[in-house]
Amino acid sequence: FFTRWITYLCAPTFVFLSGTAAFMSMKSKGDIAASKSFLFKRGLWLVVLEFTVVNFGIWFDVKFDVLIFEVIAAIGFGFIILGLLLRVSARALGLIGLFIILFHNLIPVIAGPDSPVLLELVSALFSPGALPYGDGKLFIMGYPPIPWLGIMLVGFGAGHYFMLDEHKQRSIFLKAGLIAIGTFLILRMINLYGDPAPWVAQQTSLFTVLSFLNVTKYPPSLQFCLLFLGMMLVIIALVQNVRTKWISIVCVYGKVPLFYFLVHWYIIHPLVFVMIYLQGFSASDMLFGTNFGRPKIGSGIGLWQVYLVWVGTVVIMYPLCKWYGRYKEQHKEKKWLRYV
Repeated sequence: FFTRWITYLCAPTFVFLSGTAAFMSMKSKGDIAASKSFLFKRGLWLVVLEFTVVNFGIWFDVKFDVLIFEVIAAIGFGFIILGLLLRVSARALGLIGLFIILFHNLIPVIAGPDSPVLLELVSALFSPGALPYGDGKLFIMGYPPIPWLGIMLVGFGAGHYFMLDEHKQRSIFLKAGLIAIGTFLILRMINLYGDPAPWVAQQTSLFTVLSFLNVTKYPPSLQFCLLFLGMMLVIIALVQNVRTKWISIVCVYGKVPLFYFLVHWYIIHPLVFVMIYLQGFSASDMLFGTNFGRPKIGSGIGLWQVYLVWVGTVVIMYPLCKWYGRYKEQHKEKKWLRYV
């Protein structure tokens, strides 16, 4: 449970800080028109990457029978909308984002199997789902863009605080993070609003705690956002002034996050094929599409082996990220590097 749960911290952090980075970039440029152009091109590029490089890395299906809209496309969508709204004040955009986070779960746009296509498309903006199209193809909305746009707009609205001195940042982020987590605890205990999956008392205390923490990510509920964005702010506050070897190692990855995200699929997925062959299967047993190339039954590894693959992948990515980060730093004249 916690192996999966802790990863929930990643997506809201990426999306929130993408909004913050857009704010800081706009301030450094001092040119709204240039910022709008960059956000639009960056957003469009991310959507293209999602449906090409990322989708192939996930499915390894040359026919692209399954397309999934995930976090990279959600960030791209957010950049495009943010570019269109850039003349609105950051404070107002932050409040709009907060409104979306607070109330998007109330919007009744869940399409059924016989719903009109227009309703299915509108529903996909707010709720996850699958939409068949073409000849046996499938579009999966994994990250409905409107709820994630709310998180990005809040990150944009909070951008000003990331430009304060470190002492003020630490105080503000720590207080805001603790307030968010405290609000989550209150709403979760009341168990009436903020998440479509209320917690339920289980047979043991441990499983009751797990039910309490099992908030909804798809789409990100109010309680999900309060908990994980609160955790993000507390972590930022605590590591703000830390200067250690471990922090410098983590920064190698943090300087090139998109590069890491794109490349790591092409390390992990071939390892799946290695596993399949080592377990006695052949190419004829592979099922692509939603099966990722794995056989129907009988393949897989234990959790401790998953940890080994995870650590190994992170280690392999370190020199690659270090090289690419250095390359970006040494070739600032190459504008295309700003997009990866």
